[in-house]
Amino acid sequence: MILSGLEIKNKIGKDIIIDPFDEHKINSNSYNLSLHNELLIYSDEILDMRKENHTQKILIPPEGLVMQPGKLYLARTIEYTQTHNYVPMLEGRSSIGRLGICIHVTAGFGDVGFSGYWTLELFCVQPVRIYAGVEIAQIYYHEITKPFENYHNGKYQNNTGIQASKLYTEFYNNQPEVLS
Repeated sequence: MILSGLEIKNKIGKDIIIDPFDEHKINSNSYNLSLHNELLIYSDEILDMRKENHTQKILIPPEGLVMQPGKLYLARTIEYTQTHNYVPMLEGRSSIGRLGICIHVTAGFGDVGFSGYWTLELFCVQPVRIYAGVEIAQIYYHEITKPFENYHNGKYQNNTGIQASKLYTEFYNNQPEVLS
């Protein structure tokens, strides 16, 4: 079951923390999250799963930034969220999608117990100008069956900003088996 907007409002400060919180961003069954002005882009032409890939920080200026197709922009929400007893999910707003902007490649699924900022994997179909502060995504919450374990020590937990891929840590800690 998905929480209604009224139930999200009732859970704020208890099972759901959104900071900053603005009551005007509540929808019928979600809450709108806004785009921060910081972005990361990968510096390397070819990304390697087994190593930490270099990134470059860029800022969205007041006049906006034109995103280019074929380029991945890592961004984050302005809002810090923390969720207990529910599974947070993230999707782009339809008005954003209608401009050809995708807000995540595959990472719209959160974990019960997640605390931090949401890293967005932005890409676009055609050049489009984006602005910091725009309500870009919506978070919604699913009930979870009990018993469950809270996500508390994952590689992206308690982040303080944009998180580039940390998949390389899985190669060092648990070498994937090579199929022959």
